[in-house]
Amino acid sequence: MMDTLCDLCLAQVCCSLDALCSRRADGSMCLSWAPVLPQEVADQLLLEMVQKKILNDTTVRIFQNCKELRLRRASIRCCQVSAEAFRLALCPHRLQELDASGVLGGLTVANIVLGLASNPACRSSLRRLSLPGLRVGWESLEEDAGPCVGFSSLRGLRTLNLVNTDLTDAVLEDICTLPQLESLDISGSAVSKLTALLNCKNTLRSLTAHRLQQLDVSPGRMLSVLSQLHTVRHFDFSEDHLSVDDGDGRDGDETVRQLLDGSPQVLPSLVSLDISGRRRTTEAAVRAFVEARGALVFLGLLATGASSCDILSSKKNLKVTGEANEYQVCEALRRYLDRECFIREALVHLYNLTADIDKPRPDMLKLVLNGMQSHPTSLHVHLVATACVFNLTTQDLAVTMPVGLISATVTQLLYAMKTYPNHQQVQKNCLMALCSDYILQDVLFDKYLAATLVINWLRGHEDAPLQRMAVAVVSILVAKLSTEETAQLGKDFFIMKQMLAIVQQKAMTGVVDSTLKFALSALWNLTDEMPTAARNFIECKGVELYEEVLESYSTEPSVQQKVLGLLNNIAEVEVLQASLMEEDLLRNVLSLLQDSQVEQGVRYFAGGTLAQLVSRPEAWTLDSELRSTIVKQLHASIATWTQLEREMVSYRSFRPFCPLLQTRQPSGVQLWAVWAVHLVCIQNAPHYSNMMEKDGVTELLRALAAHPDTHSDVKGLSDSILRVVEQHQSF
Repeated sequence: MMDTLCDLCLAQVCCSLDALCSRRADGSMCLSWAPVLPQEVADQLLLEMVQKKILNDTTVRIFQNCKELRLRRASIRCCQVSAEAFRLALCPHRLQELDASGVLGGLTVANIVLGLASNPACRSSLRRLSLPGLRVGWESLEEDAGPCVGFSSLRGLRTLNLVNTDLTDAVLEDICTLPQLESLDISGSAVSKLTALLNCKNTLRSLTAHRLQQLDVSPGRMLSVLSQLHTVRHFDFSEDHLSVDDGDGRDGDETVRQLLDGSPQVLPSLVSLDISGRRRTTEAAVRAFVEARGALVFLGLLATGASSCDILSSKKNLKVTGEANEYQVCEALRRYLDRECFIREALVHLYNLTADIDKPRPDMLKLVLNGMQSHPTSLHVHLVATACVFNLTTQDLAVTMPVGLISATVTQLLYAMKTYPNHQQVQKNCLMALCSDYILQDVLFDKYLAATLVINWLRGHEDAPLQRMAVAVVSILVAKLSTEETAQLGKDFFIMKQMLAIVQQKAMTGVVDSTLKFALSALWNLTDEMPTAARNFIECKGVELYEEVLESYSTEPSVQQKVLGLLNNIAEVEVLQASLMEEDLLRNVLSLLQDSQVEQGVRYFAGGTLAQLVSRPEAWTLDSELRSTIVKQLHASIATWTQLEREMVSYRSFRPFCPLLQTRQPSGVQLWAVWAVHLVCIQNAPHYSNMMEKDGVTELLRALAAHPDTHSDVKGLSDSILRVVEQHQSF
């Protein structure tokens, strides 16, 4: 979905917040000027700040200006906000909704309720309040002799979420006096009794009581309470099946059994029931319940063993969470996003369902991604989810999916690799999912991060199939990096050492496989106009190894070309040319240049390496006759080359060519350089014409073309290149 103009403007405000604000004496921020924003836009600005992770005690204070920035639906979810900042910035607003889930900074439920109740408008206006994961903290206020204010002061409250809090029976008593309370979620709380619910039996429509492990109510008493909740339409009494021993939860399971088997007069308005995780549930009880409740629209049966009950498939309007089929599993992934135990369970079943999938399922991939994002610290979720990602994206299944979805999924895979570096199976899952030409070539994600993570994985693993994938991924990613990123990566001595070790390992056995070729390609790209990486290569004894490889693979042009391409990169660095002054090496390279039976791509890079080395006579340390032979053979060989139609090489810049295009250079050196420039220019004129102007190559070619001593072969190619540039500039 494309961003609206409003989205873009608010994003810019967030990026420019420092410039748009002045500072109060206490350091908090205040907008220097602001128009009166529509309430929805102010809400959206706050949410944008939350999502960009810039909301804190300092920045939230811009909302202290409640005349221009009027909040109604506020979120400070998972932000670092103190009680004081909350009181000053948010409590003056006439809020209708507040989401303070997982807020950091010591803010308690009591702080929030007290702050909201301090605003008379909020007492009546607030409809929805979400406080999952917070400490209640009423005792600290009582110790400070503060005013005795409870939930009951928020008289307009209709929806309250207190999941995973230390909610007590006493506070629940206070909550249940709210005159308009319709929806209550007390999952994972410390509540032990539910009789207080009878105080709101005439208004309560939704009760969520998942994982109440301290509940101490007999099945009979529980049914007695439920039988009086005439208005409840949704009841969630599910259990975390992963944290409950077989001997625990018997009272809860018995309550469920009696509810399923009992009269429809218990919870007579019920249309939605969730008993997922209640492992003692039987198919017979489920069948009886469904038959007795004709208005039922949802039934949660995940991890009960009863979701295969035949009656469920006959009810077309009934949604079910379970493991019997993909509809039940996907429904579970949708509904239980905030429950790790159920997400884990559903992902295991989804993995089995997708093992042999042959059609793109972006809907499933989105559910898996949501599960991973909702549980960033759960190893168990990421272990199964990354395996599901591989199932759903392998065999080109990703190609037809929305590219934004694939991009977000890859980003989450990288997060998993970074978060769980020592978990072999997570790393393997992520690596297998990344090893896709489409993903690596066409999808936007942080390729530098991906390359570093995969290289780090290589440090401690020699598993041949996985090593092959890892080297392939690195090779492709390195070619996609910016110049700055490649330089940063090339500084890592280990990377060079690791890649050369792989080359040596393959060379010792004489194997020619994709791992060798990808390792050679990665090294070639890492050293392209990267002097530091080239120096690391030399210090790791790379030149000696490559000399051996060149001799050992004398009939393998795909290997020869990559080896010579890297030697060409070293030859371009003047201070490193001495490392290539080995007579046997250069005579071997020269023989490849001269041999008309050798592929032209191999001869091209052999020529480039030699042209760079002979271009500086003052740095030549070998026999002068060898240099003269190379100079002559460069011209003689290149003059026989035919123009290639396929793309063989690409260049970051033409700067390494500039010394070769000087009028003082021998014609063989000049001819290799103009042939190379001509090759890439006719294949991609717009890109390389601009590069020529930028790097000063156009002027050098004009000088060559005009110089009386320039060889006709060089002059002819120079004129041809200049015509291509002029034609491009005329468009």
